Amino acid sequence: MAERKLRVATTSLAGCFGCHMSLLDIDERLFDLVQVVEFDRSPLTDIKHCGPCDLGLIEGGVCNAENVHVLREFRENCRILVAVGACAITGGVPALRNNIDLWDCFREVYQYEAGTAKGVLPNDPELPLPFDKVRPIYEVVHVDYYLPGCPPSADVFWKFVTDLVAGREPTLDREMLRYD
Repeated sequence: MAERKLRVATTSLAGCFGCHMSLLDIDERLFDLVQVVEFDRSPLTDIKHCGPCDLGLIEGGVCNAENVHVLREFRENCRILVAVGACAITGGVPALRNNIDLWDCFREVYQYEAGTAKGVLPNDPELPLPFDKVRPIYEVVHVDYYLPGCPPSADVFWKFVTDLVAGREPTLDREMLRYD
């Protein structure tokens, strides 16, 4: 009888999706990975809501009400939650706006930027409520592990996930970690 596969989900909040691209950069090792893991919510499956999972990899910071909803649902469904990349860990590049008043940001983008409908701010109930500040995910939910980098390398993803699959505590060599 085959052993149960590790169930893995991924999602992205406020960020650039670069961490997901780095995960995909494991290239042909992805074929080896799908022999031992089953993907739930991820770009590989196009599943929109996370079911019960062993491992959740989440990139991006928290910048709006929808991010909080997705993050809390993800945490609830993932036994192990991993903050992936600078945006999830510190707020990253999206948090650069934290030193600027949110109203000033809106005015700069929607009232002064060439090519927009000057003076018209978006007002649609489908748009999530933006927060004044972008926050790291640990300020909203408990995080079990952190994979630093912008983005973490494919080798970091590979080592981390294969350690978990093998039942080992994930360890990363110092040379593998990047804090840029």
